[in-house]
Amino acid sequence: MTQPTRQHPFWTRIVPKLLPFADAATHDLPLPRLLRLSLFQISVGLAAALLTGTLNRVMIVEMGVPASLVALMVSLPLVFAPLRALIGFRSDTHRSKLGWRRVPYIWMGTLLQFGGLAIMPFALIVLSGDTHGPAIFGHLGAGLAFLLVGAGLHTTQTAGLALATDLAPEQARPRVVALLYVVLLVGMFGSAMALGWLLADFSQLRLIEVIQGAAVITLILNLIALWKQEARDPRVTADDRPRPTFAQAWAQISQHGRTARLLVAIGLGTAAFSMQDILLEPYGGEILGLSVGATSQLTAILAAGSLLGFAIAARALTQRWNAYRLAAVGALIGLAAFSAVIFAAPLQSPELFRVGTGLIGLGAGLFAVSTLTAAMALARAGDSGIALGAWGAVQATAAGLAIAAGGAIRDVVSVFAERGSLGEALMDPATGYAVVYHIEIALLFLTLVAIGPLVRPASALETQPNTGFGLGQFPA
Repeated sequence: MTQPTRQHPFWTRIVPKLLPFADAATHDLPLPRLLRLSLFQISVGLAAALLTGTLNRVMIVEMGVPASLVALMVSLPLVFAPLRALIGFRSDTHRSKLGWRRVPYIWMGTLLQFGGLAIMPFALIVLSGDTHGPAIFGHLGAGLAFLLVGAGLHTTQTAGLALATDLAPEQARPRVVALLYVVLLVGMFGSAMALGWLLADFSQLRLIEVIQGAAVITLILNLIALWKQEARDPRVTADDRPRPTFAQAWAQISQHGRTARLLVAIGLGTAAFSMQDILLEPYGGEILGLSVGATSQLTAILAAGSLLGFAIAARALTQRWNAYRLAAVGALIGLAAFSAVIFAAPLQSPELFRVGTGLIGLGAGLFAVSTLTAAMALARAGDSGIALGAWGAVQATAAGLAIAAGGAIRDVVSVFAERGSLGEALMDPATGYAVVYHIEIALLFLTLVAIGPLVRPASALETQPNTGFGLGQFPA
């Protein structure tokens, strides 16, 4: 007698459809294991929110530290961004009797983050001058703390992404990338909200408790994320196994001529989408007269656009869309987005400004997921660390420099505009912002020029002569 087929409970069929990116799971990498691995992105998001958001305000307002010194401290983690390619390469070629490649680097990055966060509050208190000791020790201690946290988060994220690439089958990688981006975004915003609530009643004791609590949480999250994720394989990490040099490994992933052009496109596109990061809310308040509450909503709009971009990219790439073409689509959406933001000022249209903000998030989300997926495709089996490290190095460095340049350009142009040095027509508070947005549009055009030939198959790119960058190389 034929046994009736056992039906799964209704909720087990409906919940995965409602859970974003639940289809990223596979038989070898089930959803609970994937979500547990993604916890390292929560710790990275916590560190990013603490360094660039909460401490930025606390150091300037509550502790009275000069803004120029705060800017220098917050930018110190950027020093380690260019080293991500080397970190990824070292995790590819790590020698270990235990048979692990990624775990030692994720754990070392975790310890660096923990150490930096552990000493940070005491260093900041000395830095503020609210002690009897020499202020120079505060400067040195705070600098060391920020450097340790920066080195830790770059090391953890590079090795963690490489481990996720190792574990995920090729067809599931776009969805895994999108899921990891979503977790990072959730970690940043959730941490920012929690830190703001915990430090609402500020005191130096509360600052010590919160930052050292963040250190403990980082340790716990990364330990849970790592537990039984990477299989031990002493043959891969044996001392007598041949190891290429960094130059040889780089030549291997660059042999098709695509790597350099992709990294140029990543740098230009990331800079284009990042330059406005610290300007959107001031633009809405100063130029469009939006309230503090209304400008705060812009962050949610930008995040919603990014989440939509992640979801669209994950679905499109899973359906075999060309990753380079999708990245170009993200850049084209960015052109429309920044145009809307620019025209919002003369039209005095907050609605157009909000639409532009959402489109910026959408374009940036598409571009980020697509370029990271393209970087994954450059790597050979087991050598994903150097490719993902190169992507991370270019992306983090370009974003940091672009954010700093955006603020500086806006300030300098605004000074000249207010003096009338740029002509009577440009004596407007919006001029400084508009110049930055126009530069971002120009960078997006350059991104399209750089990425255009990559849309064609690799064989077509290899057989064509190198004619440099030109308008004829826009994606078809």
